[in-house]
Amino acid sequence: MKTNTASLLLLLTLLTGCASIASDDNNTTSAEKIDYTRVTNPLFARIGIVSDKAEKDRLAILGMQGEYRVDFNFEETVLLKPGYSKQDDKNTGGFETVVVVKEDPNHIVLQHLLVTGTGYVVKHWRQDWFFEATERFEFVEDQTWERMSLPDEKIAGHWTQSVYEVSAAPSYCGTGVWNHRYGVSTWTSDRTWRPLPRREYTKRSDYNTINAENRHTVTSHGWTHEQDNTKTRRDGRDTAETLVREFGFNDYRSIEGFDFEPAYDYWRKTEDYWARVRSAWDRRIDSGQRLKLKTTVDGMPIIVATFEHAENVESMSEVEQLDAIETVLDEWTVSEQLVSER
Repeated sequence: MKTNTASLLLLLTLLTGCASIASDDNNTTSAEKIDYTRVTNPLFARIGIVSDKAEKDRLAILGMQGEYRVDFNFEETVLLKPGYSKQDDKNTGGFETVVVVKEDPNHIVLQHLLVTGTGYVVKHWRQDWFFEATERFEFVEDQTWERMSLPDEKIAGHWTQSVYEVSAAPSYCGTGVWNHRYGVSTWTSDRTWRPLPRREYTKRSDYNTINAENRHTVTSHGWTHEQDNTKTRRDGRDTAETLVREFGFNDYRSIEGFDFEPAYDYWRKTEDYWARVRSAWDRRIDSGQRLKLKTTVDGMPIIVATFEHAENVESMSEVEQLDAIETVLDEWTVSEQLVSER
């Protein structure tokens, strides 16, 4: 595996939104200097063949797997706070492969793996999809998530997406339905809270939360992730002020010709370790109604520790891996048995 801790920390500081490679001074990305060919999404045609709605939904979610050149674009739009100055757009890009970790009728897990042009690999964000979930684990305030029951109108025919950080820590969630009109497949979430994004928390201190609606669209060329974000400062669970709206557009274009083998090699060597990390998080999430992280907003103590374990996984026994994971999460997380305050 072509990774080392210094490189990982550097790459993690460059992640924007969910992922990116840093742009240069001319606002072009290093990804644009690498040869590859854009192709059609090989999984898209399957969606139109089936007639069952739930199966169409599943195939749309599975249609997000594959190899991509990704562009990440964020633009502040409507100024909401008097005197607020619009910040510069953020436009970056990179290469990602999305692999299927789990595929059950009612639960699909997709793992993103970032690869640089020089072959360095970072295990990225993860998206879990649950069909007709009756509850979800929501971000509610700084470093705090709670289990919330969903109303009946958000269960039947709905898919809940739960998004997880690079360390497999929870990030945000949303619930919505897929539609398959206009020759594409689109899922639109309800509005939910999410933590300060990685692209901002080394640069911004004037807000701490985003109120977001997310839209995923699977097309013949790949898929897109649109974000309707409102940057908000909250005191606990009370909204103190809203600053600005932001439009995020992440464009995953199917490609061939780029060498994703380092990502697959990394995943072959570490997927069992990361499965153990997911299980450790799941036990903590399932054991209470509230989970708190004791880290600062960047979560770096957990990220650094888990990535170092993954880097050294071939020299660690399963027992050593489990002990190391539990030690880290015991130190930095608290699971509480509390009644939801909603």
